[in-house]
Amino acid sequence: MLQLIIDWLVYGVLGLPGTSRMAGMLNFFLYDSIKIVLLLFMMIAFIGFFRTFIPRQKIKEWLDKRGVVGNFCAAVFGAATPFCSCSSIPIFFSFLEAGIPLSIAFSFLITSPIINEYLVVLMFGFFGWKITLVYIISGVFIGVIAGLLLGRMHLETLLVKDIMKPDAGVFNKGKLYHGFKSRLFFGINEAFLIIKKLWIWILVGVGIGALIHNFVPQNAVQGIAGKAGFFSVPLAVLLGVPLYGSCAAILPVAIVLFQKGFPLGTALAFMMAVSALSLPEAIMLRRAMKLKLIAVFFMVTAAAIIFTGYLFNFLQRIIS
Repeated sequence: MLQLIIDWLVYGVLGLPGTSRMAGMLNFFLYDSIKIVLLLFMMIAFIGFFRTFIPRQKIKEWLDKRGVVGNFCAAVFGAATPFCSCSSIPIFFSFLEAGIPLSIAFSFLITSPIINEYLVVLMFGFFGWKITLVYIISGVFIGVIAGLLLGRMHLETLLVKDIMKPDAGVFNKGKLYHGFKSRLFFGINEAFLIIKKLWIWILVGVGIGALIHNFVPQNAVQGIAGKAGFFSVPLAVLLGVPLYGSCAAILPVAIVLFQKGFPLGTALAFMMAVSALSLPEAIMLRRAMKLKLIAVFFMVTAAAIIFTGYLFNFLQRIIS
């Protein structure tokens, strides 16, 4: 139904010819933008409704554990939170103030921007359940392993002592929700607030994807990937670090690059680098970390993303 309405608008109301690249770009942009926003709204509202049943103190108990269990719980919690890298940092600070080990706090900080509910919905719609499932597993794996490695380095001395206190710590008692109606309103309100922050990034990402999809020849994209060869994955990560955006904005670009001939792992590594490693994030982290710790954090996370990119390239024929 949505596609029929957009076709009527583009080809009927605007009168653009069906063979026009401009018509194809506009059709792509309208359909994907509306579909993504609607999917995100429904999934964020559902997850927000579900989270009202989990006491915040219980979350602290789950995370405040030693060893792999604590890192795994932090990574899973990060995957369930709809945050970009910069939005995750205040919660990361709250973890440190609550006495949660740095290793576990890092597992959350790494996983939160890489995996979230809206990314899962988008990947499922574009790539299918196999690739989505492997991506979720690899994202949690990155968070756990990178957190453990950083913990083994005993980097606590590189934290700034007077860590900034966020306005509302994640472990406050918070509001209690009673009844279906109040929980539902919370989920819907959270969806509105997050979409309000994300919509411009979604439009920018889909717009770039529409331009590449309709105006950049497939041979040109394949040529770029072919020239990089084995080094396409680390190059994609290096290109992604200076950029900043949420997965909702970058995923459409990664999808189009994949459709144009980029290896799957290379496209996903670029997306993970943009969402999990950004210069604005480094600037914000400077409030809590010394430069050496920020550099180590970026290097370990980048190495984990590069490994995952190569893994996806290797498994592309199996999971596609």
